Order: sequence, then C-alpha cells, then structure tokens
Amino acid sequence: MLKRFFKKIGISYKRARRSIFKDSKWKNYWNKVAQIKMVKNNVDNGLCELYYFDESGFSMNSNIAYTWSEIGKPLKVPSDRWGKRLNVLGFLNTKNKDLFFETVEGKVDSQIVINLFNKFANQLKKNTIVILDNASIHRSKLFKNNIEKWKEQGLFLLYLPPYSPELNLIEILWREVKYRWIDIKAYKSLENMSIHVINILNNFGKKYDIKFV
Repeated sequence: MLKRFFKKIGISYKRARRSIFKDSKWKNYWNKVAQIKMVKNNVDNGLCELYYFDESGFSMNSNIAYTWSEIGKPLKVPSDRWGKRLNVLGFLNTKNKDLFFETVEGKVDSQIVINLFNKFANQLKKNTIVILDNASIHRSKLFKNNIEKWKEQGLFLLYLPPYSPELNLIEILWREVKYRWIDIKAYKSLENMSIHVINILNNFGKKYDIKFV
C-alpha cells in the first residue's frame, strides 16, 4: 500500500548515490581541508604559525548557563530589554594555546576587525597563516585593501569554504565559554558579563583549557 502511494506521488525507494566529489562545492571543501593539513605540517616543521580568527557575541538574553537550584524554583537572571551585546574578536593558536583577543561593546564592522588585525600583525615574529570565515566584514573592499600590507608583515589569510564552522577551531573555544565556563553571576549585568568573559579568556590554557585534536 505505502509503496504504491509513494510511487503515485513521485517518490521511489532507491540506493543513494555518492556524489561528494562531483559537486564543486565539496571539491572546494576538501581542497581547503588539504590546504589546512599542509599548513599544519609546515607549523610542525617550524616554518610558520597558524591561528584561527573569529568573532563571537555574548548578551544577557542568550546562552544562559546551567546552575543548581531548588526543584520547582529555577534561578532567574535579569533580562536586557535593549539587547546590549559584548562582542569578542580573537586569534587562537591551538598548538601553544596563545589567544590574542579584544572585546567590543556594540556593533563590529570591518574597520574594527582591521584595527585588530593591524595590532596582531605588528607583534608577529614569524610568518603566520590566519584561518577565517567568509563573513561580509572579512570580505569587504575596506578589509581586502589591507591584505597586501599584512602579507608584507608576514600575515597570510586562508579563507574557509562557506558553511564550514567545524574547520574554524576557535568556534570550540566560544562554545566552551558560553556553555561550560561562564558563571551564572555573569548575567547580572553587561558589565559583569564583560568581567567574566575577559577573566576566562585571560586564563585560557591555564585554568580553562581545551585539548584540540
């Protein structure tokens, strides 16, 4: 009965086909994976450094941490009706756990990202590859106008394929901060949130650590 019904509406039961390598998007994905692997080999041979770059936001209205409370009496935290937001921009070296970051209250645009890239490039001691996603603020004309200057300083960009956050390992750090490490007391105010987030990031690799594969 069901088989006839599905056939009638144009659905058939067949073995799925492997098409991953016929799709140009997947080819691009695996090409990027191969490039990242090559960069990591160069890092292991002492030829360069590798950092992952990304931004993340923290607000009073999201990512509320788990905590202990009496049954039937869940702990409540204040809500920020204006949606104020603390943004963090960071460069992460997963090998030596070096984290170069800055916090910004409010909107992050290309100029803010450029300013941080300039600070990061100015303190480099070795050629460095930075992996980043395709966010519009990373692809703007204003941002791209600085790429050649950064290359001269030893900073090279490797853009990820679209929709591939799993390849940007700093995403793991943001997830740990939001869902494991941040204390419920951080949600008292945006100022408190800023204090807690900065404390965690300053102690990353010591009190707060991640074992990257």
